[in-house]
Parts: sequence; C-alpha cells; structure tokens
Amino acid sequence: MSVQAQGLTLEDFARHEQFIEVKISPTGQYLAATRRDADGQIELVVIDRQKMQLVSQRHFSGKDSIGGFDWANNERLMLNIAREGGALEKPVATGELFAMDANGKRSLFLTGVSSKDKSTTVSTVIDWLPKEEDNVVIAEYNWRNRDPLVFFHKLNIRTGRKSSLGSAPIRAVAGVIAALTDAEGYPRLVAGLDSKDNNKLIIMHRAERSGDWQTVASYQRKAGSFSPLAFSQDGAAVYGVSDATTNTMALAKLDIATGAETLLMVSEDADIFPIFSFKNGRAAELIGASFEYDQLGSHFMTEVQDKAASSTIQGLLAAFPNKAVKLTSATADNKLMILEVASANDPRAFYLFDAEKKQIGFLLEAAPWFANQAISQTQSITYKARDGQEIVALLTLPHDREAKNLPLVLMPHGGPHGVRDSMSAMEDDAKVLAAHGYAVLQPNFRGSGGFGKAFLTAGYKKWGTLMIDDMTDGVRHIIAQGIADERRVAVYGGSYGGYASLMSAIREPELYRCAINFVGMSDLSLMYKEGDTTEHNLGIDTLETYIGRSDEVLKGQSAIHNLDKLKAPVLIIHGAEDQRVPLVQAEVLRKAFDERGHPYEWLVKEKEGHGFYKPENNVERWQRMLAFLEKHMAI
Repeated sequence: MSVQAQGLTLEDFARHEQFIEVKISPTGQYLAATRRDADGQIELVVIDRQKMQLVSQRHFSGKDSIGGFDWANNERLMLNIAREGGALEKPVATGELFAMDANGKRSLFLTGVSSKDKSTTVSTVIDWLPKEEDNVVIAEYNWRNRDPLVFFHKLNIRTGRKSSLGSAPIRAVAGVIAALTDAEGYPRLVAGLDSKDNNKLIIMHRAERSGDWQTVASYQRKAGSFSPLAFSQDGAAVYGVSDATTNTMALAKLDIATGAETLLMVSEDADIFPIFSFKNGRAAELIGASFEYDQLGSHFMTEVQDKAASSTIQGLLAAFPNKAVKLTSATADNKLMILEVASANDPRAFYLFDAEKKQIGFLLEAAPWFANQAISQTQSITYKARDGQEIVALLTLPHDREAKNLPLVLMPHGGPHGVRDSMSAMEDDAKVLAAHGYAVLQPNFRGSGGFGKAFLTAGYKKWGTLMIDDMTDGVRHIIAQGIADERRVAVYGGSYGGYASLMSAIREPELYRCAINFVGMSDLSLMYKEGDTTEHNLGIDTLETYIGRSDEVLKGQSAIHNLDKLKAPVLIIHGAEDQRVPLVQAEVLRKAFDERGHPYEWLVKEKEGHGFYKPENNVERWQRMLAFLEKHMAI
C-alpha cells in the first residue's frame, strides 16, 4: 500500500511539526509554544488562554534558533538560544539567554555575545527564584577562558544586571553545568570535570554561602558517576541518578558528609529516569522513575512527602497506557498542568489537566494532519543474538497486508552510543517505508543506550563487527518467523546507521539486495581529520573510546577499505554542509565506486547538514529511496 492510499502523502510526513513545546504561565493566563514555520524556522508564540488569541510571536534570523523556553514569572519568558545544523543533530545551545514579555515587548539578550556586555559565556538557569519575580540564579563559564571556573550570578531578567554569588573550581561537562542551590537561592553543590583531570568527574559542596568548596565524591568519567538532581529536605543529602555502583542508571541518594551512596530504585535490564512532582510551577520532589526495556513503564516510591501530587501523576500516566507522558509545565498553584503525550504509533499531542475538576482536556496536536489517518503500527520485539544476548528491537509492519514474506528494510539508528530506538516517539522513515509495503526492523544492537553500561560499552571499537552481527541476527530472526522474504532484504540508515548500512552489505554480501547510506561515514580514520567531533579534546577522547586508534581496526571496519566484498548497489545521500560527517566521506566513496565500476546512485543537497531539514528535500530523499528499493528489491 502506498502512503497516498492511506490519505497521507510524502509531503505530510515531511512537514515540520506545527508545535514543539507548549507551556502554561504561572497564573494560567497564557500558553506559550514553540513551532516551526513553513521554512523550518522555530518561533515562539504566546496565546491568551481564555480568548485563544495570539498575543505575540518571536523568531531569530540565520541559524540562530530557540532551543527551549520557560516562564520566568507571570508575564516574562526566558529563551535559550541554539544554533541548528542538520535534522540528525540536536540544535547546539549557544549559552545565550534572551528575555521578553508575554506581549513580545521589552526584549533583550541577558547573556552572551549579543548581550550588552558582549560576554563570551555559556549560561544556564539553576534556580528560578519563585519568591523573586525579577531575578533568577545562573551558572556560567567563559568558553574562551581556559581557567577551570564556573561562576554564579543572580541575574535580573528585566535589565540583565548581574550580582556575583561566587565561583567554583570545576569545568562544565560537554557544555552542561550541573548545580544546586539552597532554599534562598545560593549555590551549594556543583558537579563537573575535575579542574586538573578531564577524565575525572567530581561533586563539590560548600557548607557556607561564601565558604570553600569541598569534594564530596569523584568518579572516573568512563566508569560511571552520580548526577545530582535535588537536595533532600534536610539538605544533608542529594538525590540523583547514578551508575557508579550499578550496571544500569539508578535512582540514588548521596550523603554529603561521607560521600556514601544509597540506592533507591534500580532495574537490572534498563536505565531509569526520574519523575518529579511539581510545586510553584517547578519540579520539586523526586517521587518515582520511568523506564523502557521493551515496553514503557514507571514505578513510584511509597515514602514521599507530597502523596497527593504523586497520586495525581500516577493517575495521569495511567490515563495514557503504553504512551510516554511528560509534564511540561504547571501553574504556580498546580491547578492546571500541560501534558505532552506520544508513542511510536501516535504523533505528539498536548493536553490540559484541570486538577480541581479532575479532567484531562485535549489541547492541540503537534502534527494535526495525522489525525484519523491510518498509520502502519510499530511493535517492540526481542530476539537472541548468536551469542545468546537478548536484543530489543522495533518492528513496523504494513497495516493492509498479512505479515508474511514481506520485503524487509533493516534500519539501524544513528549515534550510535547512548542512543536507542524507542516506543516513545514516532519514526517517520519507518512509517513511510511501511506505508509502501516494507517491513522495517530497528534493532537496539549492542552499543545502544538505555540498557546499562555493559551493553553500551560492548559496542566500543566494534562498530563494524559485533554491532553489525547483532543487526544481522535480527534480520535472520524476522526471516525465520516467516515475516520477511529472504530474497528481498535491504538496509538503510543515517549517520552511524548509514555507515552500518555499508558495513552490513559488506559483512553479509549475500543477504542484502541494496544499501542506502544517508550522511554516513565510509572511512573511520577520516573522522580524526574531518568533522566537528575533533574540534575539542573531549571529542577526540570520545572517538578514541568509541573506535580506537588501531589502523588494523579502523581499516578493517571501514567500508572504503573493504569494497571488494561489496555486491549490493548503494544509494549515497548527503548534505553538502554536513559538519558532523563532512561530504568528503561520501566523495571518497563515490570516487572508489567510479574506479571499480560499482553501481551506485548519488543525491547531495546544498545547504543541508547532518540530515535534511527542508521538507521538499526529505520528500525528494524518500522518492529516490523508494524508487531505488523498488528497482533492486523486485524478484
């Protein structure tokens, strides 16, 4: 069945979501939302909730965009500025903070190079100071300054004026500053990289507001650590997520005086993530955790202070079974809450919960054109790899035909480390392919995130071996189940997934009829010479951890050095302005194909980066992919 037969077109799948985030103001008077316009640019709109009338809208020029936003008080918003690259890259925060009134007036840059003091700082709000309408507390570091210091300031959100709250001898981790304040807004705990050792993570605390910082705990960066989230009620301990003593990410409590860690909640199979109650419109008490192994789930603590809030949140999650539910914001009195709900089979939708009436009302859909349309369904499955390791995967099937002897597309995810395919969000590529009659398999091969350290690190330096074998075993499982026709199997992916497409076809030349490489690397050694990953020492260290420096490994696991084993024709798709995997990775592959006379097709789009943003370019990409698959999968 084609997409058009379902009532949906490729243009529908390519359209940017109409809404990205929705948040309610502290009094409930306004709703603010980020959305993409027809050109893909993100803008902030503010709506009067009672009148449902547009109050203001704001966007930025060039590659500057809106990374996120929050209500700072009843009438004023703060925006995080980000810079966009490609569709497979998250917008990179610039560290600049911008403020505006709900009506769009009195706007100004509060921090960063565009602010009045033109500071080269990266700033993060660490306390919204609900008792002080015009002030917040920020942590910031100067990206031009090599000195390992994080500075704290009280920031006036109307004038941009700062007053110092001291500093801490610590480095931010990948641009992220983790710090906690006391009840009065004074920074008391900070986590980051050791000032003298970038391979060590430390947590520091100061007992007095102007006292010296003392190390509470330290960890080798690659061996697991504790990430602080909130102080205990008595301030003697801090709650957080940790894999310092466990394989998977767990909820834990760290004693500030002794550095001893107590586990509160842990899963043997999957990482867990915190669930907080809300108070004064902000995250407050740690009350439980969410997790996903092969299904979405949650678990709540029995001993909590605000049992009513915990009960409310449990009820909200129960109202949307098998879906990911996120509480995006709430009014200061918790009477109104905004929920974001989604799954692999449901585009994101937003709901308004009225606590007094105990009613959940539909608010809006992120992509309303999908409403009441038939969409191929995705399910979670498990299978055994050849060495007995259980692998979780997603399987999307055409909804209009029997799941028997279908053409199959293996679709490995990008990343690859720390990333996973999830039942919490809809994947457009999978839905488009399934709508055209293909079964689509998305395996969470070893090296994927979410399943613990052992599973994650098992993929290190095995990008083109073990990780590929895990994918192959998934394909063979689907064939053995009778779902897929072994004569009609293809592989497609983006970024690492594009690399894996090439390596899968090389490692299993008799299995795949064709391969599609979307912004993938063909030569691992080139990653050390080209691309933005190696612009910083931490990026180089990460590459060395992931793929190593061994010439034998880099050549043995690079498509460019193993083309003699490749039989499948290849479709190469790339963005000319890709900074993560530069175009040269595609060009060297094309040159080698030309020299060998290997069949391939070529699609490069100017002004696109690591993935395609423009809807028309994604439509063209899918058209070329579908034509390529049809050409080579016919029997």
